[in-house]
Amino acid sequence: MVDIAFTSDIEEFKSSNEPKINYSLNKLDDELFFQASPLLFEIGIKEQNLSFFEHNDNKCFYRVGKESQLPFDPFAASFYLMSRYEEYLPHIRDEHDRFLATESIAFQEDFLETPIVNSWINELVLIIENHFKEFQFPKTTFNYQSTIDIDNAYSYKYKGVLRTLGGLGKSIISEHDFKDRIAVLLKGKRDPYDTFDYQNKIHKKFNTKPIYFFLLGDYGLNDKNIPVKNKKFQALIKGISDYYETAIHPSYASNKDVAILTKEINRLQNITHRNTTKSRQHFLKLNLPDTYQNLIDNDILDDYTMGYADKCGFRASICTPYYFYDLDTESPTKLKIHPFAVMEATYQYYEKVSPAIAIEKIATIMQKVKEVQGTFISVWHNESLSDKGVWKGWRNVYEKMLAAALDNN
Repeated sequence: MVDIAFTSDIEEFKSSNEPKINYSLNKLDDELFFQASPLLFEIGIKEQNLSFFEHNDNKCFYRVGKESQLPFDPFAASFYLMSRYEEYLPHIRDEHDRFLATESIAFQEDFLETPIVNSWINELVLIIENHFKEFQFPKTTFNYQSTIDIDNAYSYKYKGVLRTLGGLGKSIISEHDFKDRIAVLLKGKRDPYDTFDYQNKIHKKFNTKPIYFFLLGDYGLNDKNIPVKNKKFQALIKGISDYYETAIHPSYASNKDVAILTKEINRLQNITHRNTTKSRQHFLKLNLPDTYQNLIDNDILDDYTMGYADKCGFRASICTPYYFYDLDTESPTKLKIHPFAVMEATYQYYEKVSPAIAIEKIATIMQKVKEVQGTFISVWHNESLSDKGVWKGWRNVYEKMLAAALDNN
């Protein structure tokens, strides 16, 4: 740990013999100088005039003068991207009231799949270490974190009488999966979404400890999980919590009702008999700052929602966990944000690519994370590991990703 002090007193700064950095509008002497743009000195939220240019093969903005160590303000640019400043400004939302990846400057300027904030950080580290030879930053290493959402633990089983009969009726009318349903419900065939034994086996093989996010909301149009009172479902959650971290997957309905969120968190805590401090929003519904403030009010410390449904890449342009800063109240918080890089559902439902193409795309993004010694977080679902139907071949995608994460190259 290194003690850091901040001062706005010019004489105090000049008289200090410690390694020092001047982040202001004007250079004072021969100190390490990074010229500031106005953003971090402003109060309130307003449209920003962003003009992009190339620097060391990366897009940059907030250009500054030639006396500065860098031709742009990396602190303001990083803050703009990580705080999700643009999501507080007017923008188009999708049918689920979500900020679209295509609305972001990262997509429009073609750096969505590049963690450019990490690149800027690494460049800053080199500049500081070269200027202050006696000072060395701790070295970082690549990390991988698997995360698995359990939106629906079983496809046919444990749905309750009405939902089971309704599902059978629909399958008869559409002549779709009727035989499979009967085989599961009456003949003991394994439910196609019941991939949990396979998951245990593959995670042991690759020495991977995933985090499991359970949807425990009441039944609704966009929340169709197993009834929370079902004993088999509760036993599944308890069994997984004995070996892996479990977290809440706040329901679609909870995003606009904090009382529902509280109820769902309590449900998971009552099942696992452990405090619930981690979350990821169902449907990735994230409305800033309200969603995060609701989580903070419920003692959630870590959230894994930061990413897009429609595009893979880096929503906040960073692949390192960081703390949420609330622009509305101009205040830091204790909520740590863990940005994810890829989700299999994005490749399947939005980009509609084959498993082979998905393997290539994931490898490309992972390599970029390795190059900046960041953290690569993936989002998967239990049903996508069934290797059946639309998910045929996707077990191989998951296994290839786990193998690549172990490769240090």
